[in-house]
Amino acid sequence: MRRYLIHTFGCQMNVHDSLRIEEVLSASGYAATEAPETADLIVFNTCSIREKADHKLRSAVGTFRELKEQKRDLVMVVAGCMAQQRGQALLDEVDLVDVVIGPDNIAELPALIGHVRGGGPPIARTEFDLDAPSFLQAHASRQRREVSSYVTVMKGCDERCTFCIVPYTRGSERYRTSDEIVAEVRRLCEAGVREVTLLGQTVNSWHEPHEPITRDRPSRFAWLLERIAREVPELGRLRYTSPHPRHVTPELVAAHAQLAVLPAHVHLPVQSGSDRVLRMMLRRYRRADFLEAAAALHAARPGFTLSTDIIVGFPGETEEDFQATLSLVREAGFVSVFAFKYSPRPHTPALRLGDTVSEEIKTERLARLFEVADAQQAAHLQSLLGRSLEVLLEGRSKTDAQRMTGRSERHEIVHVSIPPGVAKQELQGELVRVRCVEANKRSLVAELLEPPRAPSAARIPNPLPTAKSGLRLPLLPS
Repeated sequence: MRRYLIHTFGCQMNVHDSLRIEEVLSASGYAATEAPETADLIVFNTCSIREKADHKLRSAVGTFRELKEQKRDLVMVVAGCMAQQRGQALLDEVDLVDVVIGPDNIAELPALIGHVRGGGPPIARTEFDLDAPSFLQAHASRQRREVSSYVTVMKGCDERCTFCIVPYTRGSERYRTSDEIVAEVRRLCEAGVREVTLLGQTVNSWHEPHEPITRDRPSRFAWLLERIAREVPELGRLRYTSPHPRHVTPELVAAHAQLAVLPAHVHLPVQSGSDRVLRMMLRRYRRADFLEAAAALHAARPGFTLSTDIIVGFPGETEEDFQATLSLVREAGFVSVFAFKYSPRPHTPALRLGDTVSEEIKTERLARLFEVADAQQAAHLQSLLGRSLEVLLEGRSKTDAQRMTGRSERHEIVHVSIPPGVAKQELQGELVRVRCVEANKRSLVAELLEPPRAPSAARIPNPLPTAKSGLRLPLLPS
């Protein structure tokens, strides 16, 4: 039996793609290995969003040069966004690579490997499925218990933010039908999955493929959430990533107020708190719009939390612009911030603006931003001490044999002490009540309070209202 090893770089979308690559390879007779020397196939599933992605890939591939020279039949594959971005150029520039494959071509991987093993030259396959979109479906693993899984609802992006390479590496937006999505969620739950995360580059822009969004017909994403909750009552928790602020509709806010299966948390990327910078980024909302959306979500459910993405040092960003970002972080009350220094990416409109903020200033601003964000996260975690939380237990703690690790309804990482005599294996995938007893820098420690509970029909509310009043972020001209 041939064996494969996958190295994954980047975001949840890439993790999802790597899981689908595993399924495709397993169906072709491959087995996973963690030892490179036993691998017949090594896959690098790449990201190209952040700085120096190309250098990181070359470095990772280069570590296996000696192994490749020793095992001439070892096949090395580059997949993901970097593969889509560079295509044939990767084969021309990196002599160790045999196959380059884009995200839309994962199902073709076994055939491409066969081509190389049969004596064919290195090959690149990076075609978008724009005319006939296909979506790789998730299947629960037969080898291990999966508590959480991902379901793609859409792919591609039409937002065209000036800093972002995603439209180039993932193509324009394509959507799955609600029937397909609900059926996949149901199948995963029947196999024991308790938490599903819906994936999409702008996940909350989802609509039925035959019902495009118009000014009179906004995103149908909230309706999709309600349908999943109603038709798959055994689902314990339903998350989604990554939403775009301009698709935070009144219906979506209402869903968070009414659907218990939704967590009291959303990761909502803002990127900047300055209207001037937001315009240069082509984010198509203003600071006030974002804060209105944040306030509505906070009001949807007690204890609701937000996290976000922020770019510092975007071309032309002044100290005044950066101060606006700091004030927005405080005003929005983010409990976690993922922040990055701006780096020029190929094929993005922001390249025309130049890289005008020095590396020293970027580094200094990033440190100041983290100082504010870390203080808010610490205060939030401290506020939970002594309180009861509902935690989905994902598995054993990696550092303490007497604990299991999971996430709360607000997405905090929680390490739960398990009393002697309680079988940890039986608790995996269960929703339990715990009391927080300690706050770490990025996580909580808690003790078990109650036995696990099962989801029930009582967690599924009445259908969402269709009222048009309330929050609506405007569609600003490009």
